Amino acid sequence: MPVLDPGTARQQRASAAFSLSLFSLVFSITAFSSSYWCEGTRKVAKPFCTEQNKGDHCIRFNSPDANNSNAVQYIWETGDDKFVDRKFHAGIWYSCEEIINGEGEKCRSFVSLSPAADRGVLWLSIVAELLYNILLLTGVVLMSVEMCCYHSVIDGLKINAFSAVVTILAGLLGMVAHMMYTTVFQMTVNLGPEDWRPHTWDYGWSFCLAWASFACCMAAAVTTINKYTKTILEFKHKRKTLERSLKIKYKFPDHATPEKACNVYVNSFHNTTEDPAHPVKDLHHLATISVL
Repeated sequence: MPVLDPGTARQQRASAAFSLSLFSLVFSITAFSSSYWCEGTRKVAKPFCTEQNKGDHCIRFNSPDANNSNAVQYIWETGDDKFVDRKFHAGIWYSCEEIINGEGEKCRSFVSLSPAADRGVLWLSIVAELLYNILLLTGVVLMSVEMCCYHSVIDGLKINAFSAVVTILAGLLGMVAHMMYTTVFQMTVNLGPEDWRPHTWDYGWSFCLAWASFACCMAAAVTTINKYTKTILEFKHKRKTLERSLKIKYKFPDHATPEKACNVYVNSFHNTTEDPAHPVKDLHHLATISVL
C-alpha cells in the first residue's frame, strides 16, 4: 500500500474537517428554521355535521331535520367515535396542526404555548442555537481560509488551532441548546394549554437533523485537532532527525550548534509556504549557517 506524502495527508484531513463543518452548518440551519422537531396527534371532538360539512370527521344525527330544535335527535357515535386524531408538528418557533374538513394548517407560536416558568429556558435555547450557528459559520470560514489563503505554514497552524477551539465551543453550545429545547417541549406537553396537549408524540426529522449536525461538528473538531497534533509531531520528528544528521555528518565540536542550525531552519518557515516537516536536502547550507 503506497504511503501518502505528509503534505497530501494534511490536505486531506483539512478537506475532511471543512466538509464536516459545512455539513454541520447546513443541517443546523435547516433544523433551526423548520418546525418538525416533534410530531404527533391530539384527540379533538368531532364537530356536528351540516349540509355543507358531511363525512367521517363529523357527528351525524338520525333526524333529517337537524335544524329543528324541537325534533328528537340521536347521536350514534360513542366513545372514541366522537373524537378524531388531528396531526401536529412543532419546532423551536412554531407549532402547526391540520385543519379538520379543510386544507392547510393552523400555526401558533411555540413560545406562547410553553409554560411561563419555562419560557426563559426556551429563550436561552434559542440564543444558544443562534450562537451555535454563528460559531459553526466562523469555523467554516477559518477552515476555508486555512486551505486557500494562508501565506505561511506557521500562520496556517495558528488558524488551524483557532478553528479547532471555535468548533469545539460550537459543539458544546449545540448540545446544551438541543437538550434545553427537549426539556421545554416535555414540560409543555405536561403543562401546556388544554387545546394543544398532544395525545401521542415522537421526535421528528428536524430533531434527528439537529443531532446529526452536532455529530458532524464534533467529528470536524476531532479531525482538526488531529491535523494540528500530527503536524506538530511530524515537525518535531524531522527536527530531531535533522539534529542527529548534522551531528553525524559534520561532527560539530559544540553540541548546541546543531540545535542552533535547526532554529535557523524553523525561523526560515515563518514567511514561506514550504512544508516544515519535509526532509531537508541541503544540510551543507545549514552547516555553513551554523558555523558562521
